[in-house]
Amino acid sequence: MSENQHIEYKESWRDEYMKILCGFANAEGGEILIGINDKGKPIGIPRFKILLENLPNKISQKLGIYASVQQISKQGRKVIRVAVGKYESPISFDSKYFIRTGSTTQELKGKELTRFLLKKAGRTWEAEPEERATIGDIDIKTIEKFKKLAKNRIPSIVNETSQQVLSKLKLLDNSLKPNRAAILLFGKDTRKFYVSAFMKIGKFLSDTDLVSTDDIEGNLFTQLEKVLELLKVKYLLSPVHYESIYRKETLEYPEEVLREAIINALIHKDYTGVHIQMKIYPDKIILWNEGKLPEGITVESLSNVHPSIPRNELIANTFFNAGLIETWGRGTIKIIENSISAGLPAPLFREAFGGFEIILNKDIYTKEYLKKLDFNERQVKAVLYVKEQKSISNRDYQNINSVSNKTAYLELSKIVEKNIFITQGRGKSIVYVLKVT
Repeated sequence: MSENQHIEYKESWRDEYMKILCGFANAEGGEILIGINDKGKPIGIPRFKILLENLPNKISQKLGIYASVQQISKQGRKVIRVAVGKYESPISFDSKYFIRTGSTTQELKGKELTRFLLKKAGRTWEAEPEERATIGDIDIKTIEKFKKLAKNRIPSIVNETSQQVLSKLKLLDNSLKPNRAAILLFGKDTRKFYVSAFMKIGKFLSDTDLVSTDDIEGNLFTQLEKVLELLKVKYLLSPVHYESIYRKETLEYPEEVLREAIINALIHKDYTGVHIQMKIYPDKIILWNEGKLPEGITVESLSNVHPSIPRNELIANTFFNAGLIETWGRGTIKIIENSISAGLPAPLFREAFGGFEIILNKDIYTKEYLKKLDFNERQVKAVLYVKEQKSISNRDYQNINSVSNKTAYLELSKIVEKNIFITQGRGKSIVYVLKVT
C-alpha cells in the first residue's frame, strides 16, 4: 500500500513527525508506520520497546491528544503503528497548525488558518458579525428588490420590514448587527468593508492585447445586474436574425449560461482573496474566482449530479430564496446543458491559480470556420441545419441538398472525419449530431 491521506511510512522516528500526527488529527485521522521505507517495504526498527514506552506520553505532552501506539508485524518485521483519530478541536504542534491533504502534510497560514479555526469552532467567515457596520449600511432599495424576487418562495416576506427580512435570512446577530454576508448581499458600499468584493471585466484580442476594462462594484445583487447589462451593451455581440417577420437578437453566449456562471462565482468566491475576473476573448470567456473546490467535490463531478457544498451558505441560501438558483448542486450542470442546447461546445471547468475557472467557448460552427475545413456549401448547410434541428439523417441531407444517397453518405462521413459530427443509432435509424465536447 502506498502513502495516502491516512497513512505515512517512516524508517525511524523523529520528533518532527509530530506535525504529521497533528495534520492527521486536524483532518480525518491517520497513522504513521515506523519501520517501513518510502517504497512501502518493511525493514523493521531497533529499540522498538523504548518507542512503545515513550511515544504515548511524548505525543500527549506535545499535541495534547491520545495516540494508539502498537507493535505489529509486517512480512516478519517488527513495525510500530502510531494512530490518531480525527479531533473536532484544532490541534497544534509547536504553536503551528498542520493539515493532512492527500499524501502531504501542510502548515496552515494566513486566511487558510483563519478559515480552519472558524470551521473547527462551528463558524464561517460570512456569518461573523461585521463590527464596523450598522444597519444603516444596508441598502433598502436592494432589500425591496429582493422581496419582489423572493415572494414566490417566501410569500410572507412582502409585508416584512428590512430588519425582519435580514433576521429571517440569518443576516443579523442578536444585537441587530449585520454579518459579513449581509453587507455583501445588501450593503450600500461593499468595498468599504471588503476591497476585493467586485468584478473586473476585460476584453482581450490576445493574452497581452487588452482592449477595454471595467470594474463592477456594488452589493452582489447589483453586481449581477450590472455585469449582465454591460455584457449586452458593450462586450458581447448580439447578431440579428428573423423568425418569420419578427426581428430577434441573440447574444453570442446564452444569457442563462452567463447568469449561472456569474452567480456561481459570486456564491463560491473566497471574499478574503482577490476580485472576480472575467476575460473576454474573440473565441471564449474565462471567468475566475478565488477559492478552490470544497473537499469531496472534484472537477469531474461537476458534470454530474453532486451535493451542494457552497463556500458561503448564507449567500447561496439568499440567492436561492430570490429564485436566482433553482436547486443547489445543479449550477454547473445547467451551464453545460444550456451551452449544448444553444449549439455551443461544452464549457470547461478547472482549478487554477488557487481558484476555480469556467471557460465558455464560442460557437465554432460558423460558415467561416467550416469553410476553413474544406467543406463544400452542402456540408456547411448540413452543419447549420443540425445547429437548428439538433440532428440530421441521410434522408434529410438528400432533401435539403438535392443529392443522391451515396453522395449524402460520403459527404456526411467527411464531416464525421473532421470531428464535427458524431453518429447516433444504427442502420437506417442513424442520425448525425454535433460533437460538442
